[in-house]
Amino acid sequence: MATIVSSLFISLDGVAEIDPAWHFPYFDENMGAAVGEDYEDVDVMILGRVTYDSFAGAWPDREAAGGEDATFAAQLGDVRKVVATRGSQDLGWRNAEAVQGDLVEAVTALKADPTIGKILVAGSISIVRQLLAARLVDQLSLFVHPVAARHGERLFDEGEPIYPLRLLRSDIFPTGVARLVYAPSELPGTQTYEDVTDKVPGADS
Repeated sequence: MATIVSSLFISLDGVAEIDPAWHFPYFDENMGAAVGEDYEDVDVMILGRVTYDSFAGAWPDREAAGGEDATFAAQLGDVRKVVATRGSQDLGWRNAEAVQGDLVEAVTALKADPTIGKILVAGSISIVRQLLAARLVDQLSLFVHPVAARHGERLFDEGEPIYPLRLLRSDIFPTGVARLVYAPSELPGTQTYEDVTDKVPGADS
């Protein structure tokens, strides 16, 4: 089974809709290297239409310009890109295709494809929500910025059930950004307050 990784930039108050005003001041070589890890060995990228349009509107031109980011731009162009869109028009970027049919069913089929090892969901909050609900996400890679955005779309919406997570890795960058990599998990137990009163500060040991 392929591993599905979600990679997101997020604020302390849970906003995952990037605002350049609070994102780029924290983007340094450490974050660049860590983002590069998320994009390593990716066989398929899954993108929502808004994220795709943002990518397709910038990276092909950056590749053509041949600047410092041209190598990464070419990497994005070369990878297979599956886009969740209702439109039927040409997506206008090489190796891009529209999702055929139901998103969860399509991603489930990709995950089961033995020729695919790693699937990356870049941004695309609505896609991540659907795949979390379907328990298809294997790793949630969050780049937590030390800022409260105070407005914008948050990653987790209100609803049921809760999503227990297990921390796989944590890195703290000099800018204060914390990279936290989680995997879906289960609650560590069924304790209530009565079960932990002996651990309250000042309780007799």
